[in-house]
Amino acid sequence: MRMTEWPKRVCSLLRFCVPGLAFACIHGARASDVTLGIIGPHEYDLPVDFSPFNVLVQYGDGNAAGNTYDSGGARRPTGGSHTWSGMTKYVHFRSFDAIPHVGFAFELIQTESFTLANGTNFGGLGGTIVGPAAWFKPNKHSTFGFQTFMQTPTATQANIATNYWLNISSFIFDYEWDHFSFDGDAGAVTGSTKHVRGDDSFRPGVNFYTNLRFSWKATKLIEPFFALDWQNATGTYNNTKRHYIDDSNSREVALGTGIMFNISKHYSFTVRYSHSVEGRNTPESNAYYIKFVYLW
Repeated sequence: MRMTEWPKRVCSLLRFCVPGLAFACIHGARASDVTLGIIGPHEYDLPVDFSPFNVLVQYGDGNAAGNTYDSGGARRPTGGSHTWSGMTKYVHFRSFDAIPHVGFAFELIQTESFTLANGTNFGGLGGTIVGPAAWFKPNKHSTFGFQTFMQTPTATQANIATNYWLNISSFIFDYEWDHFSFDGDAGAVTGSTKHVRGDDSFRPGVNFYTNLRFSWKATKLIEPFFALDWQNATGTYNNTKRHYIDDSNSREVALGTGIMFNISKHYSFTVRYSHSVEGRNTPESNAYYIKFVYLW
């Protein structure tokens, strides 16, 4: 393995975009950004049969959604918002002699969020995300696995709390060529029933998503890449009034480009810009992403 490949292989398994996870918030402005849209190239280019190691990741994500897609898919210059998100994540990677040729990871993530919309602003610590992932390598060039995570319903501000538990699960894959790589995921986000004292009871819709990354290994230091993100959320159901909320289903497709910098075997830095190309009942994505990884 080349020294410059090591940071790619240990990039954290999951890059949650906080607004994307809160897709079913009922009373606030619907957030844009596709679930797991933060992932970069080599996200799932992971080793097996290795000694335990740790990763610390700090993320930043900003989205200036000046337009909104209506129920017919037309862009309207209203209803947008500006969001900023951060995540501080610790990941422990390990393998077990009793389960050869399979890798495992456990993640603990604390999210942060800030929103500016309709003349108001609010922010704070969001939900905490925890969960495992496991993978194997069908051959030396490829990786395939599964990950599942839970997000808590609480936050330091009522405006950014979901008030229900979320499960985020997906299949993950990666394939490596000498000068190119292709990886991504496909999965769903499901939520428990939302109960808030004095309010109706809601059942959030299911959010299906996929994130694909295709990169060119231009040099040992620089790796440009192309990103495609898609999600489709089913409608939110009002259990108390026994009907679906109007226009609560949504869809979005976003395309983007970025660069990954493999600084050393312990550090990497990734930047990307993405924009919606199609949507329904959601603010457009006009987003930038940064990611800093430290391995020890």
